[in-house]
Amino acid sequence: MDAFFVSVEELFDASLKGKPVVVGGRANERGVVSAASYAARKFGVHSAMPLRTAYRLCPQAIFIEGHRDRYLEYSRRVFAVLAKFSPRVEMASIDEAYLDLTGTERLHGPPLEAASRLHDAVKRETDLNCSIGAATSRLVAKIASDQAKPNGVLWIVPGKEADFLAPLEVRKIPGVGKVTEKNLHACGIRKIGDLAGLDDEFLEQRFGRWGLALAGKSRGEDAGGWFDHEIGESGVKSISHENTFAVDTADRAALDAMLVRLSEMVARRLRDYRLYARTVQIKLRYSDFSTFTRSRTLPHATQIDTELAAAARDLFHKAWSGKAIRLLGVYAQQLEPEEGQTSLLEEEKTERWRKTLKAVDRLRDKYGDSTVSLAAGLKAGFRARVHENPENLPGKAPPKK
Repeated sequence: MDAFFVSVEELFDASLKGKPVVVGGRANERGVVSAASYAARKFGVHSAMPLRTAYRLCPQAIFIEGHRDRYLEYSRRVFAVLAKFSPRVEMASIDEAYLDLTGTERLHGPPLEAASRLHDAVKRETDLNCSIGAATSRLVAKIASDQAKPNGVLWIVPGKEADFLAPLEVRKIPGVGKVTEKNLHACGIRKIGDLAGLDDEFLEQRFGRWGLALAGKSRGEDAGGWFDHEIGESGVKSISHENTFAVDTADRAALDAMLVRLSEMVARRLRDYRLYARTVQIKLRYSDFSTFTRSRTLPHATQIDTELAAAARDLFHKAWSGKAIRLLGVYAQQLEPEEGQTSLLEEEKTERWRKTLKAVDRLRDKYGDSTVSLAAGLKAGFRARVHENPENLPGKAPPKK
């Protein structure tokens, strides 16, 4: 989707159209840009940039906090359109999806025609613009959709994937961040074509398994990393939520409450995916930006709010120096499809929690994520960042039984 959050806001406030708009919070707040209109991008504003930096670059921009419920609703509308074109849809995020159109040629036509029909259908059903890349792999399709922005369609003819990728910067490869880009530049690799010209063996020696994946990606293959699962399956390896406090705090009760609230959100998404976490990790960042992580392997994999919260709080209090905290995060890792062995007494207690949380999740689906919370997390005052993928994202989790 093109500037998705901004585009949705424009549907509710036509006066925003054509103006520099930043979604994510107020200009003087901590936090980052969730989305920027194309008018704001001309001044160098981009997503994940600190809000205060965005304000320095574009002080005339309109800063708004955003509306996560609206974005989720329109994400669901987009998903409904996509599902009419293929049963194999994967929502990679709230505003991005992959479709496997293999075998639908008789219904939708050849690739370029199918992509154009989809493009028109999204606009007709949602009044939002999108950009579509069509190719023989998700990697190339994703990069093509980026090259097609805004509001375009780009089809990469089979056999021409490497030619298309060759002149592009290596950072265009999904998963190549600033650190990897710097390391690649140190080896004289600046374009994707530079990667394709190197032996797989050299890349493996230099970058390990990631080097082999990069070699495949340079040829246009869905090689490892982001694309190591089938479309429509969960490729989730970890689930996390973080909170940056508006004001650094050393208030023990506030910190405890926040850890509980973050744990609840993580547990909810685990249940959406029907996954269980074997490991819990926390992250704490102090006022001086020094950052620490601590993790623990649990006796058995779980998706129960209270079990994750208890582990997170215990880890935190063993690591916390007592100084003011800027950021807290809770992570679920080593995800498994089954809960694992528990004692009979524990199983009885866990089953009660399962039934309770099933009812709680139904209430949250209907009335919002903050409707019901553990008592210990009620005072957290948590406001989810609009760019975070919400719980119960359509098409991303496996179908519920």
